[in-house]
Amino acid sequence: MSEPALHDDTPTDTTADVTTDASTDASASPVLRVTDEALDRIIEIRDGEPEPQSMCLRVAIVGANGADFAYDLGWADIGELDVDDDVSVQAGLSVVVTADSIDRMRGSVLDLPTDPAGSGFVIRNPNRPERPNPMEGRNLTLTGELADAVQELLLERINPQLADHGGYAALVGVEGSTVFVSMGGGCQGCAMSAMTLREGITAQILESVPGVDEVIDVTDHDAGAMPYYT
Repeated sequence: MSEPALHDDTPTDTTADVTTDASTDASASPVLRVTDEALDRIIEIRDGEPEPQSMCLRVAIVGANGADFAYDLGWADIGELDVDDDVSVQAGLSVVVTADSIDRMRGSVLDLPTDPAGSGFVIRNPNRPERPNPMEGRNLTLTGELADAVQELLLERINPQLADHGGYAALVGVEGSTVFVSMGGGCQGCAMSAMTLREGITAQILESVPGVDEVIDVTDHDAGAMPYYT
């Protein structure tokens, strides 16, 4: 069966009590909650299949798509589930999250798109894929001719521009011809800061400091508490 398109969407913390199977606490929320609107649509699709009562909705995380997870959503036979899968029964629909996806999908909601013209389903997942540490295994230095030149550029030209937004850029280190820069203050978590670094700061460093071939942003943008832009 060809399933409707599945998209990832913004996180939500909405929860609701549901009836779960005997292997779980009946008072606990499921790993993946399905909204009433999505349940109506999914049950409508299921009931058009042969032997619908033997089928369950099976959801798995199959990888990452940028900052979001990629999902596989489809039908499975209830009798063929793994003993470690999470199973909840919601409005008569058995919803299964595969064992290897449970921790990464906990607290998620399966819903219809908010855009009335949208098709398929969305999963609003408060969890995000682990991102590789761009500094892992690096031998960084903050001294030397290249580092001094970048530090001077940040101090004299770039940070005065960012000061109006309550932010700043800092040199984390240099390895060979690669420069590692982070942003802080009002720029950390700012919706525009990644673009600012990529299109502004990076361009200025590459243009003004001979010997620099690459600038890598190592800012933890998720940790920003008081971004200038919202």
